[in-house]
Amino acid sequence: MGLHSYSRCWLHITWATLNRQPLLSPEAAAQVSRFLSDYAREMPVHMRINFVNADHVHVLLDLPATRRLDEAVQLLKGGSSHWINERNLVPGKFGWQRGYGAFSVSHSAMAQVTAYIAGQEEHHRKRSFAEELRIFVEKHGLVWRPGENR
Repeated sequence: MGLHSYSRCWLHITWATLNRQPLLSPEAAAQVSRFLSDYAREMPVHMRINFVNADHVHVLLDLPATRRLDEAVQLLKGGSSHWINERNLVPGKFGWQRGYGAFSVSHSAMAQVTAYIAGQEEHHRKRSFAEELRIFVEKHGLVWRPGENR
């Protein structure tokens, strides 16, 4: 009898552009979103949804047992920044800010988180990314340190 590993580890991951500058136009953001979906399939990682804003990204993915969180995020951020620069989607050299937020999602909350990510455009008419991240950090029992999260 063979040994099998079963894993379901949904994560809501978010990261920002360098200095949280709104560098991605709606057209560029849509292209980056498609790239992230395609790239995740190649990794292979199941990405349920992503949304690329002008200054940050939200991703909901199922991290397989064969991948570490930091490795998956580095591949998504590194692969996408290389792809953005290769296609000159923004003026000058593009880069993502160091770090990321990763928050566990129960399987029963999948629909709610999927809807939240899909509604990013409307959501950010009311709240900035910095405020959104602070709320996530505190909601998950972590300590928000504004000077360290820029």
